[in-house]
Amino acid sequence: FLSYGKPGVLEGERYKMTPEIVDSWEKTIPEFSSAGKEMHFTRWDQLAEADSPDVVIFFARPEVLSGLFTLANYDSSDPNGVICPMGAGCSSIISYPVLEGQKQEDEPKVVLGIFDPSARPCVPLDVLSMAFPMKRFEKAVGYMEESFLSTKTWTRVQKKIERSAALYRKG
Repeated sequence: FLSYGKPGVLEGERYKMTPEIVDSWEKTIPEFSSAGKEMHFTRWDQLAEADSPDVVIFFARPEVLSGLFTLANYDSSDPNGVICPMGAGCSSIISYPVLEGQKQEDEPKVVLGIFDPSARPCVPLDVLSMAFPMKRFEKAVGYMEESFLSTKTWTRVQKKIERSAALYRKG
């Protein structure tokens, strides 16, 4: 996150100003460990009955994200139901959401991400991620029908989503 690289060899990231800031920041990063050496990623439509995901990850453009964001905050007075911690792209879809899901709280935070400039070339144009710890996702699915998703406002947003999808299909 800090390196100025090696002239003529490697550019360096320059995501933090000083080594002291990096040291201080690294102390705030929660330790992450998984059950094994590997993590398994499966598309939602290919999940098997025996699968038990820890996190549901969405890669989406702003209008879809607005719905996910609003749904993630629907049942809470906490204005920070969605967090956006600084870190590598993978930390926003793996580490932070898994750690949130492991907390003993009833309402783990949803994580908005893929802001890491090194990760941006790996995702489609204008797409960010939103990762729900599974217990948070299950809760959100339970109140979808009574939420804003059944309103005329959301119908108007859906039309924008359709226009956006058409633009990206053309481009």
